[in-house]
Amino acid sequence: MQVIFKELTKSFEETLLESLIKNEKKEEFEKIRKNLINQASKEEFGDYQCNICLVLSKIYKSNPREIAIAFIEALKENKKISNLCEDLEIAGPGFINIKLKNKVLIEAIKSNIKCPRAGVPLSHKNNSHSQKKVIVDFSSPNIAKEMHVGHLRSTIIGDSISKIFEFRGYIVLRLNHIGDWGTQFGMLITQLKDLYSSDLKEIDRIKISDLVEFYKASKKRFDNETEFQKRSREEVVQLQSGDKKSIEAWKLLCNQSRKEFDQIYKTLNIKIKERGESFYNPFLKSIIEDLNYKRILVEDQGAKCVFLDGMTNKEGNPLPLIIQKKDGGFNYATTDLAALRYRFNKEPYGDNAARIIYVTDHGQSNHFAGVFQVAKRANWIPKDCEVNHVPFGLVQGIDGKKLKTREGDTIKLKDLLSESVKRAKEDLLKRLENENRFENDDFILNTSKVIGIGAVKYADLSQNRITNYQFSFEKMLSLNGNTAPYLLYTLVRISGINRKNNMTEEAINLESISYSHDLEWKLIRKLLKFDEVIISIEKDLMPNRLCNYLFELCKTFNRFYDQVPILKGEMDTKISRLTLCALTEKTLKLSLELLGIETLERM
Repeated sequence: MQVIFKELTKSFEETLLESLIKNEKKEEFEKIRKNLINQASKEEFGDYQCNICLVLSKIYKSNPREIAIAFIEALKENKKISNLCEDLEIAGPGFINIKLKNKVLIEAIKSNIKCPRAGVPLSHKNNSHSQKKVIVDFSSPNIAKEMHVGHLRSTIIGDSISKIFEFRGYIVLRLNHIGDWGTQFGMLITQLKDLYSSDLKEIDRIKISDLVEFYKASKKRFDNETEFQKRSREEVVQLQSGDKKSIEAWKLLCNQSRKEFDQIYKTLNIKIKERGESFYNPFLKSIIEDLNYKRILVEDQGAKCVFLDGMTNKEGNPLPLIIQKKDGGFNYATTDLAALRYRFNKEPYGDNAARIIYVTDHGQSNHFAGVFQVAKRANWIPKDCEVNHVPFGLVQGIDGKKLKTREGDTIKLKDLLSESVKRAKEDLLKRLENENRFENDDFILNTSKVIGIGAVKYADLSQNRITNYQFSFEKMLSLNGNTAPYLLYTLVRISGINRKNNMTEEAINLESISYSHDLEWKLIRKLLKFDEVIISIEKDLMPNRLCNYLFELCKTFNRFYDQVPILKGEMDTKISRLTLCALTEKTLKLSLELLGIETLERM
């Protein structure tokens, strides 16, 4: 209903401005026009509410109800308002409740049925500027380390945010900022050379069966063997100087990890472009040079750093962001600054991004606050561009502690996903047995996978990302409550109705639709909020808003399905109700796709 909302807001603004001019208070307009109209807090209040008369009462020093009476009279003289609104009613001390005309809602439903995007507008439609590029930086595992449950949130949240921006018509570059550079590679390459010295001539033949164990073994040697530690540090220098054999060994390690990562991304159906820390290595020196030139960089105890405004350490002293270490080495901050600068730079010397979104755990909030501050001070973020950090909390066990195995190890992501699919299969087989139903192996395998993976994704995305959440297979796989199986089951139910009645968009005759039942109007109003939900996520980057909306939509539809006879009555009534089924199906399918969740025809 964004089109209706904007039209309504514009008409209210015109009336507000006229009122202020009449009372010689025109200068107040820009201060008070923001959030002029809001969603009604309760259905009985109508579709929208306006509290401007309470604000005007302070400016005019007059009774808010009297102001509201005059304001409504002025609104009714506006033809657009009379075309849109059924009723404007004063409530409480001076609120204005706004109820839209039924015919306005029906026209919006007709429009959304015809629209392949269910009414969600493209961001660049009717705008003079071309499509903007948004970069979403997410997932970001480290080479030689297995993806664990901690990577789950970044990967799932980042993918959903990417899909929503793509749906809105932005050009989206999904980047996997892999940890593929740094001092740990000296340790890994030294271990590789010690174990496979004779095979390094034909490096392609080397197969490391367990890269994580390989990492642990090399780390143990690095911590306990002085000579190994010394050779590892020398190896870092060789790698950074471009030694051919060191580069080949580095590539082998990266490729080995990439195979593992790709398996996870395939299971989760994630599309992402790898661009590791190593990509920005050639630009690190220029970061130092530019910060020096702009007199932002200072030397402190041999290290080059920037002292951050408004950020202090435990002692209350200004907090430094170290850009170059005392030994001349660079760190994460340097690489992140180089990445940010490159991404905002114009092509062909950068990505020409208009907005960069970083999806990482909450623990990196201060790091990114420092990086963004330095980038702003260095003028590396163009004025018309935006940068956001999307923090998220921990995944916890049902005991409220960090999710780990019984042995205390961090849970591997591939094991967690496999377990979810296994449990989904067990639940499905029990249900089939109870229903005395037979399905072939392909059906069981596919349905288990869709439900199992979808349940994990939805359980994560349905949480407020800022908070920690407790991981429970029982809750996330339940057919009741705010879960993926509940949504999928509702969708299967609707799809079945539409299939049986040949309810395709081409078969729908929209000319004669009409509605009279309260539950029809509740479903209509819920369906028409889809565009508002999507646009709100674009602003605040909270995918759980879409999950909450879908849960409410499914509950509203199921009440409608249970209490309103869809296939009985006259043909026009039947078609009208099937039209709502068709739009609900479309909205659900689009939404689940935006959450990265596959759908089913049967389950």
